[in-house]
Amino acid sequence: MYRKLEQRLGEETFVGEWFSVDQECINQFAEVTGDRQWIHTDPERAAKESPFKTTIAHGFLTLALLPKLTDAVDDTNNPYPEAKMSVNYGLNQVRFPYPVKAGSRVRARSKLVGLTPMRKSIELVNEVSIEVENSKRLACVAETVLRLYF
Repeated sequence: MYRKLEQRLGEETFVGEWFSVDQECINQFAEVTGDRQWIHTDPERAAKESPFKTTIAHGFLTLALLPKLTDAVDDTNNPYPEAKMSVNYGLNQVRFPYPVKAGSRVRARSKLVGLTPMRKSIELVNEVSIEVENSKRLACVAETVLRLYF
């Protein structure tokens, strides 16, 4: 498995489907996290006062969508069937270079950038980029760390 993954280092390994981040999604996230700042939850005020002229998704909402956007939770399409289990081990770096405006569609692209053999596992580092449809700028770039156990 390690040798197979090693051959893919530096390659784009995944391109996801587009997902719409609507105001209801943003409001639900605001409710769960308690972050009800007007730039996220008040479309009328945002239209008048925000430089984006609309509400925007929380950066942490964009980050929280990573499992959905990368199909990491799809049991029917496991990219690592040889592993007994995979564990989200964390993040090395996260940036939010451009906001996701309410009503935008986003998708993820992943590139394998690191691979470390462990005692009973392999640690993978993926650079995940969240694109905003019809924008040249990325909404999020994160290095995710995954451990595959055998």
